[in-house]
Amino acid sequence: MTFGRELILLALFLGLAGCLDTGRATPHPSRPADARRGEYLVRAANCAGCHTDKEHGGAKFAGGGSVPTPFGSYFSRNITPDPVHGIGAWSDADFLTAMRKGIAPDGSRYFPAFPFTSFSGMADQDVLDMKAYLFTQAPEAAVNKPHDVMFPFDVRANLGIWRSLYFIEGPMLPIPNKSADWNRGAYLVEAVAHCGECHTPRNMMGARDQDKAFSGARLVGQKTPIAPNITQDAHDGIGKWSVEEIADFLKTGLTPEGDIAGAPMSEVVDEGTSHLSDGDRRAMAIYLKSVPALAGNPK
Repeated sequence: MTFGRELILLALFLGLAGCLDTGRATPHPSRPADARRGEYLVRAANCAGCHTDKEHGGAKFAGGGSVPTPFGSYFSRNITPDPVHGIGAWSDADFLTAMRKGIAPDGSRYFPAFPFTSFSGMADQDVLDMKAYLFTQAPEAAVNKPHDVMFPFDVRANLGIWRSLYFIEGPMLPIPNKSADWNRGAYLVEAVAHCGECHTPRNMMGARDQDKAFSGARLVGQKTPIAPNITQDAHDGIGKWSVEEIADFLKTGLTPEGDIAGAPMSEVVDEGTSHLSDGDRRAMAIYLKSVPALAGNPK
């Protein structure tokens, strides 16, 4: 990738102080947290896929998984309940603030390689259910790896301007004139499963180009270097797929043509969407069928 003038401007912008609300999110649960529901949501979000260093035999959720980007590699953090290296000392408000605002308990800002920009859309109750499930896991004293990223994309203090330009805090609200299935599908696709994080191209500052949402993107450091177009474009996208075919793909990883999903989508299906209910997979399919057609699947 050529950074050119945009990278120079970014470096200048990042020298400015960004305004940011660093206050703690206040939990508003409607009931006690439910670890069983949390497990379902953790699977839907495929948290283990990023937060497990499978390449080196790391423990589940103990962090160290590489998130490669054009700027270098970010490493996922330990989210087991270890009180020192994990999240064992986090309060509900800490966890909700991390997911909703992308801010750590110490007030530092998370890099958007952690998809808080999507998770921010989740409901408080769902976020706290996820925390309840993660706290049932074995604590692992795995030290968090430092990121291996070029300047200025390695400086947390520089994220204020980026956030002011590209981050819209949630939660998502239902669209009144849409069906319950459509709204559920939108919530799963946009927030929980954060499909746009891979399937939407990014600009020179590493932010998703929402004008091209779901039109496909290049993936750095993956066995399958392209996240395909999943808009309703009939040529480049999935416009010819029926609701049933999309839902079946999310269950089996098989396309209507008989092709098998490659990594990382194969892992998303195996570890995530295949474990969802038929109703939730169908809701996701209904929402995806409403995504406007866009050409431009990267080659």
